[in-house]
Amino acid sequence: MKKALLAFAILFLAKASFAQTDDILNKATSAASAAGFNVGSLTSGIMGKLGSALTLTKAQSPKVTSAVSTYLTAKSKILPLASTAKDQYTQKQSGLFNTLKTKLAGVLVKDQMNKFLGLKPATNTPTNVLSQLFF
Repeated sequence: MKKALLAFAILFLAKASFAQTDDILNKATSAASAAGFNVGSLTSGIMGKLGSALTLTKAQSPKVTSAVSTYLTAKSKILPLASTAKDQYTQKQSGLFNTLKTKLAGVLVKDQMNKFLGLKPATNTPTNVLSQLFF
């Protein structure tokens, strides 16, 4: 009986802990969406630009889409820092972008990678979907 009660208590605490973590993640995602950061729509818009600019092959396109989507999802989690802790945001965003570049370097050929890096807008312009990748 004691073992069953102990097991129940452990399960209850674990479930409560995971629920709290999910709640925090949901709040961060909701905050990002409220700020106009919709990962699905941004990924689609970015891929519309990258597909033609980089002349992606049918084999490359899903891999680049996955890398961009993963990057934007991770970025959405740190986006609240942009207004509360700008230095932390900049540091984390830089790390995420470096991870994206590493993933893309494994998919794109050198010429495509150079074109990708050349697509960086001069300034962070909210109306330019590519700004979401670089800033």
